[in-house]
Amino acid sequence: MPLRRKMLIAVTVAVLAGAAARAQLIPALPGVPGLGQIDALRAPAEAARVLETARRATIDRLVRANPDRIALDPDGFPARAGEIVVDDPSDALIAAAVTRGYAIIERGDVLGVGFVRLAVPEGRSLKRAIGELRKMGGAEVSADQIHLPSGNLSGAPTPPAVGTGVLVGVIDGGVAGASVSRGFATGAPRANDHGTALASLIAGSGKVRGGLPGARIASADVYGGDPAGGNATAIAKALGWMVAQRVPVVTISLVGPPNPFLGKVVAAAQARGLIVVAAVGNNGPAAPPGFPASYPGVIAVTGVDGRHRVLIEAGRASHLDYAAPGADLLAAGIGGRAFKVRGTSFAAPFVAATIARFYPAPFSGGARAALVRVDAIARDLGARGADDKFGRGLVCGECRTPME
Repeated sequence: MPLRRKMLIAVTVAVLAGAAARAQLIPALPGVPGLGQIDALRAPAEAARVLETARRATIDRLVRANPDRIALDPDGFPARAGEIVVDDPSDALIAAAVTRGYAIIERGDVLGVGFVRLAVPEGRSLKRAIGELRKMGGAEVSADQIHLPSGNLSGAPTPPAVGTGVLVGVIDGGVAGASVSRGFATGAPRANDHGTALASLIAGSGKVRGGLPGARIASADVYGGDPAGGNATAIAKALGWMVAQRVPVVTISLVGPPNPFLGKVVAAAQARGLIVVAAVGNNGPAAPPGFPASYPGVIAVTGVDGRHRVLIEAGRASHLDYAAPGADLLAAGIGGRAFKVRGTSFAAPFVAATIARFYPAPFSGGARAALVRVDAIARDLGARGADDKFGRGLVCGECRTPME
């Protein structure tokens, strides 16, 4: 193995492992090594190997650091340990599960989608429990997978500018200075770096330009102080809250595997007028499609650097809508200072802000019209027309605050 690649893998793993060891209390993972070192690997195949090595190392350390809270689901994704989720369960199924030793943690409804969270009997793996509930008649049974942030930053951002304009949603860690906040994890809401940085790129802060200056922020904190925060159930509940707040557009810079319950709630939120914008993630183009970006109708966003090159670490979705600045830019920092950020995480809020400019409130038929207007101002890059590298074009390219 070339020395450069060995060193980069070591740096990547160290950066991501350090974030994992903080147990997601400040979710800045899985980011990119050294905010730019991955650019040394412009060869896609080499970058894919490095990113996959780092991803697996991050997950392994996250599980080892929190064995009582985090486990791997049957497909190797991190999930809440000892818990499974069943969509639209019948009373008979729940009763049968209880007789088999499962305990009800929570039963509820999000936007008309019923669910139950069940505690798995001690000594039973998630894989065995999911299989058992499916045999008992559970049509949609899954682990409560954890979604990881898809960006990195050097520093601690301060609150975005407080405005009086359109309310734009951020589902992530908490946002300092948000107009309205709600927590969906133990210890939430509480502001963290990642969520606050995203909000600063929407509303602006100090010398850092936002995509929609004066916007108000609705912050749904799905992490709080929970090592297993960012799970599918928390994100689903956050979407339900956004609908209740009449938020027109929400940005989600988190990435995980497909989850049937979350997928249904995303669809239900869209049916009520909410436009969901999501980053494609930072696991590289060879990684499996990331979610929620890959759910039908979600606006999937990739990131580009200052030379309009797609980030080498950018993941993929089942479809791609837009590209936006995701590197060689600043987000707001402590005391008016600014910090470098990188990752597809930071592209998504620019797109959300641009859409909200044309869609200030949820209403029937308005979402499609707003996207037509965004398409009209998107800058075509790469192959003529829509493509799988830049989607329908670059959005908010002028919103980038260049690094000094």
